[in-house]
Amino acid sequence: MALKNTLNLSNLTYQELNSVKEIAGEHLTMSCKFEDYANQVQDPQLKQMFQQASSDAKMTATNLINSL
Repeated sequence: MALKNTLNLSNLTYQELNSVKEIAGEHLTMSCKFEDYANQVQDPQLKQMFQQASSDAKMTATNLINSL
């Protein structure tokens, strides 16, 4: 499941802001890993599942970053 919209994060503390940045970075890492997995598998259903997971993770990271 992806974060499909930006959030209002204007009232975050410094620690919360850093946590959101870390979470966004982790989602970018997941996106890359899922894309790598998609490129390695032969099964079309698994390939599609990994590609969707990669896309969702990237969308979440992008929306978190855009919310900052």
